Amino acid sequence: MEGTVNEFAHGHGIRRCRYRGQGKAHIQHVLTAIAVNIERLSGLPPAEETPTSRRPTAFQRYLDQREIPRPKSWRTLGT
Repeated sequence: MEGTVNEFAHGHGIRRCRYRGQGKAHIQHVLTAIAVNIERLSGLPPAEETPTSRRPTAFQRYLDQREIPRPKSWRTLGT
C-alpha cells in the first residue's frame, strides 16, 4: 500500500491538483488511479491458462441425470 501511495505522490503528481474544488480533485484522483491500473495490467504477461470450469450444481446434476436439457444461461429462457 505504501508503495502505491508513493507512486501516486512522486510518479503521477497527486500532491498537486490541477483543478479547484473537491469534486474535480476527486475526479482527477479516480482517473489517475484508473490510468495506473491500466498501465500495470498492460505490463502483465498474457494469461495462457484457460480458467477451470465450475462443477455442476446439485440442480444441474439432477437435470443431467434425467436427461432434461438445460439452457447455458438463464438469460436465454425467454427466447
